[in-house]
Amino acid sequence: MALKLHRRCVSCQCIAARDVFWRLVRIPIDLPTEQLKATDIKQYQIQLDHGMGRSAYVCKKLDCLQIAQKKNRLGRSLRTHIPPDIFDILKSRL
Repeated sequence: MALKLHRRCVSCQCIAARDVFWRLVRIPIDLPTEQLKATDIKQYQIQLDHGMGRSAYVCKKLDCLQIAQKKNRLGRSLRTHIPPDIFDILKSRL
């Protein structure tokens, strides 16, 4: 008996198996210590579909993607800025 892992969409809050969603993962960028001390801010990058780190899920629907972008749901969930090109990549996958 295989256990299906369920996740929640950040836009519409629906619960489903995680393979129904797009997964966005926040991954820390390793900076040299001198550069890290100068900014005192950790830098992150966003990966799609794979990686280890804080993640958020969004339905593979245009409505959910637009809500996530307009209300900054992915940014708040991942606690970082989401570059606009990430949304362009996801829209092209529709």
